[in-house]
Amino acid sequence: MADPVTPNPDNPATQPPAENVESFGDILSQYQKSHSRKTEGSRQLQATVIAVNAESVFFDIGYKSEGILPLAALQGETLKPGDKALVTVKGRDPDGYYELSRFKVERPMDWTALEKAFADKSTVLGTVTGVIKGGFSVDVGVRAFMPASRSGVREAAEMENLVGQEIRCRIIKLDVTDEDVVVDRRAVAEEEERSAKDHLYSQIKEGATVSGTVRSLTDYGAFVDLGGVDALLHVSDIAWGRVNKPADVLSVGQQVEVKVLKLATDSDKRRISVGLKQLQPHPWDAVAEKFKAGDRVHGTVTRLVEFGAFVELEPGIEGLIHISEMSWSKGKIRKASDVVKEGETVEAVILGVQAAERRISLGLKQALGDPWVDVAQRFQVGSAIEGPVTNLTKFGAFVQLSEGIEGMVHVSDISAEKRINQPADVLRVGQVVKAQVLAIDLEKRQIRLGMKQLVPTGIDEYLAEHNEGDVVTGRLMDDGGKQSRVELGDGIHATCRVTTPAPAQAETRAESKADLSSLTSMLEARWKTGSSVAPKAEPARAGQVRSFRIVKLDRTAKKIELELA
Repeated sequence: MADPVTPNPDNPATQPPAENVESFGDILSQYQKSHSRKTEGSRQLQATVIAVNAESVFFDIGYKSEGILPLAALQGETLKPGDKALVTVKGRDPDGYYELSRFKVERPMDWTALEKAFADKSTVLGTVTGVIKGGFSVDVGVRAFMPASRSGVREAAEMENLVGQEIRCRIIKLDVTDEDVVVDRRAVAEEEERSAKDHLYSQIKEGATVSGTVRSLTDYGAFVDLGGVDALLHVSDIAWGRVNKPADVLSVGQQVEVKVLKLATDSDKRRISVGLKQLQPHPWDAVAEKFKAGDRVHGTVTRLVEFGAFVELEPGIEGLIHISEMSWSKGKIRKASDVVKEGETVEAVILGVQAAERRISLGLKQALGDPWVDVAQRFQVGSAIEGPVTNLTKFGAFVQLSEGIEGMVHVSDISAEKRINQPADVLRVGQVVKAQVLAIDLEKRQIRLGMKQLVPTGIDEYLAEHNEGDVVTGRLMDDGGKQSRVELGDGIHATCRVTTPAPAQAETRAESKADLSSLTSMLEARWKTGSSVAPKAEPARAGQVRSFRIVKLDRTAKKIELELA
């Protein structure tokens, strides 16, 4: 037998053909891949981070090729070049990199290893080889069965995609005699997810600013994925301004930076509350500089309450219009919705600013102008007005003169004909009445009205029927002096200047009694005789019926001045 030829690098004749070299390289590569898939996952390696990109971390594991680990596998942990980490080699990807895992997972090589893994309830590596009735066929060194309910997938498409993948699972049934092995992938996945969440939760601190992705939206807020754990962004913490629903501001998949507001202490239900607006300046910090008492502002009515309406002046800045500041009319407004509606834009005047308490008082009626400014010019004393009764009390009735202006008719000024116990006996709310302005108190914002003053009386009719210069008949009520009173009719009186009669002309008691008889009887007697005046020689005295000439007639003051005719 000829001796084998030893290859000599300096002698080309001793080198194997090129195609043999290539074939040998392929065989070696296949062997390495096959070998690595069966043995490398059995131990952890100390690896050094050499590079990090948006999706993966690259490690130096002491092999000719680098190892690669998805960022998602770090479970929130941050690594940078030079850091050390324990990894497990799972296999190689199509690009030649070693696929790594942070979990120490072994691939059983025989039944003894399977029995140990089953007893220790440890995680093992397996490869899904196919979909079979009720689940999957899995290679864990021997053929094993994985029920579909324990695979962690539900859709048919997902089940097909699982074929050929390497999985981490746990042996939940082992019968060496019947070579019956059942594995569970779902339990391992749930434990890994729980472990990842526990790790992330331990890294998150209240007050920290974190990045996340909006995962879903609800009416009350948004759920934000912080890299493996969800946090609730409540609708009230999205913006300083009013947000009707989160979808108006956020969208699924949007990247956001939020502040951690609260971490729940219940380990079974760990909840994280985050806020978006807390990373923005608080709008009330600049209120004292931007808003001053007396300023006119515009805003939108955001909500109505029993005592008033809240108006948004700027996002996050609301002022209150109290119900008493909505109208100048007293008692007319019973609820805020009588004047304003939600969503309505209104103009108001700032009445006060309390920045420390975050309160702004607004007035709606002040923006309309004070109706009392020109009351004295519009409603002069003595003038007549007409308006509806707005309110009735025991002592009087309130009458609206104009918007924001009311006057009161006292019960004693309602009627001159009869005594009225209470206004409700003759008046009702909403009834339109006529009255006279009797007095105005601008300081107290009060107007006194009288209804009976506009009802015609005997003196009114007498004044309307006579003029200055008319000669009338009346009875002297006293013996003269500078001014004597004269009765012209029932309840109608005038004044007249007459001279005092001489003592010699004093009359007897009987004559005096005749002169003091009723004016009506005397007038009838004179009408019968045809005489209209007393004898000229007779002096003026009390009880005497005489003729007088009207020298002055004041209809406004209802005064009459006479002289003897």
